[in-house]
Amino acid sequence: MHFTNLFADYSAVTLCSLVLLAFTAGFIDAIVGGGGFIQLPALLVNFPHTVLPTLMGTNKIAGFSGTSVSAFQYAKRIKFNYQLLFFISIFTLTFSYLGAKAVSHINSDYLKPVILVILIVMAIYTFIKKDLGQITKINLSSSKQMGYGMLMGSFVGFYDGFFGPGAGSFLVLGFVLIFGFEFIMASAYSKFINCVSNMGALYVFISQGNFLLEIALLMATCNIIGSVVGINMAFKKGNGFVRILFLFVVSFLILRYAYDIFLK
Repeated sequence: MHFTNLFADYSAVTLCSLVLLAFTAGFIDAIVGGGGFIQLPALLVNFPHTVLPTLMGTNKIAGFSGTSVSAFQYAKRIKFNYQLLFFISIFTLTFSYLGAKAVSHINSDYLKPVILVILIVMAIYTFIKKDLGQITKINLSSSKQMGYGMLMGSFVGFYDGFFGPGAGSFLVLGFVLIFGFEFIMASAYSKFINCVSNMGALYVFISQGNFLLEIALLMATCNIIGSVVGINMAFKKGNGFVRILFLFVVSFLILRYAYDIFLK
């Protein structure tokens, strides 16, 4: 089959929309997280008659591709504490699974107000603390890093399995506030943890055949390109640029949750 025939059933407008939004999602997600808020709605709008699990699987393949490349790109420029990454990853993966299991037993609407309050506090604190994340200030012993890493991995992992959107942003701020990382280093660490937390869901979607292969490949390619451009921009512009983009994404998350709680 000729390559162009793969997309014969899709309009040019649909393809252009997916290409642009997947690139944008990869760009933003590589720096501060939150790309899922762009990419999944793009699929929902363009494929209103496709079942949600298929769209979520397609989105997860594209997002995971970009996140994996982001992690690799950061690894070439940032010196990681792989022991800490591995330790946090174990708890993130475990609680991501537990969070996914809890979805059928807990009404997420009850927890959304709590998440909204946390996001507002995050935004205000980041806005007031102008020097937050500008330089690395690691004052924790190895044992405390592991302890706080266990708590952070458990919380974000459960949240990612239960809700999902914005988990990368929570990780970025966690690494900045708790571990004293600068924003760029925090973004680098969050990409690795994000990859781990997504693996379980990705396996489920692929094993069930819940994805549109040609669309997933197209969006994955654009997401990867956006990720590479985003990382280069982050290193070029520095931590100040990342902080501003982080505030923008968190503000968007606040508006989204406020809409879900008060208007939807």
